[in-house]
Amino acid sequence: MQASFKKIGLAGRSRQRGLTDVLRFLLAQLEAADLEVVLEDKLGDVVPNHQQRLATLDDIGQEADLVIVVGGDGSLLSAARTLAKYETPVLGINRGRLGFLTDIMPDEIAEQLPEVLAGKFEPESRFLLDAEVRRDGQIIGHGDALNDAVVNSGASAKMIEFELYIDDTFVYRQRADGLIVSTPTGSTAYSLSGGRPIMHPTLDAIVLVPMFPHALSSRPIVVDGNSEIRLDILARNRIHPPLTCDGQFIVKARPGDSVYIRKNPHRLTLLHPLGHSFYASCRDKLHWSNALVN
Repeated sequence: MQASFKKIGLAGRSRQRGLTDVLRFLLAQLEAADLEVVLEDKLGDVVPNHQQRLATLDDIGQEADLVIVVGGDGSLLSAARTLAKYETPVLGINRGRLGFLTDIMPDEIAEQLPEVLAGKFEPESRFLLDAEVRRDGQIIGHGDALNDAVVNSGASAKMIEFELYIDDTFVYRQRADGLIVSTPTGSTAYSLSGGRPIMHPTLDAIVLVPMFPHALSSRPIVVDGNSEIRLDILARNRIHPPLTCDGQFIVKARPGDSVYIRKNPHRLTLLHPLGHSFYASCRDKLHWSNALVN
């Protein structure tokens, strides 16, 4: 694929150990390729005496042809929620732990970054979720999620009771600690910790995972990715369950509120080096066996 990258944005979290050295190396590589670089404003103090212009992530999303995010999956998740609406492709450099989304290691930059800049990469499209809480017909809180939207009982040891509707069709009434609504991207995140299925990132589907339900028959449900999901928090609840998106607090719902979750109209484009394999990533990150069975 022919690349036409001229302006590159660099983003990430400013408090990561070893970030300065990685950013300096990246800047040297990009300057050697005669590319204009814009640095996210919160990284200005991480690279002393830099010569790059600083900008907000929103400004970078509007201006840049490519954004390189340095950090773990959390860093990329945070950036993705902003960048998706600008349709700016994203490349991840892994400074975190698992790195399902940030798949270039720092010691691979010199080899793999020039290849990507030359157009030798594999693009992958991921969808996000919109989640909102409505009270008396009014939206009181809204968030975006690349991984998952979660409604749970918060710090309380009590269960919440809710009714689940999919495309306005009643599914069930449930008493549980909450519900995880996950994209295929998020199936290797919070949903996975509940022992739920791993979904290939190209699937157009959403998985609904009850959290410690008070029913042995309760099981996860996989639905079409274009479904509208609604959780009605029953009025007899005594706690105010929070809505979180990718682990970020959005708003506390009250008894009687409804939570609506649907596909975001914008998609995130991730760039991977040539030869990237989702299954190889699972083998590496989840320590699956590499042995071949004869």
